[in-house]
Amino acid sequence: MLRQILGQAKKHPSLIPLFVFIGAGGTGAALCVLRLALFNPDVSWDRKNNPEPWNKLGPNDQYKFYSVNVDYSKLKKEGPDF
Repeated sequence: MLRQILGQAKKHPSLIPLFVFIGAGGTGAALCVLRLALFNPDVSWDRKNNPEPWNKLGPNDQYKFYSVNVDYSKLKKEGPDF
């Protein structure tokens, strides 16, 4: 398959940006799914030792990918401990 893509790129050089952007988009999507699967508190890979991982998050744990105006180090806990 890679040989066919390289052959098409040699015959039609205007397709090179298309291949680059499609490859970058696929790589970005795969990395985003991998990040969500490994670091999202909603996903539990070990149900025996940690059945509810979202309960262990403190108020200063940032689990969002990007937060605009929130400084998580200065937040205080407002609810009870479970």
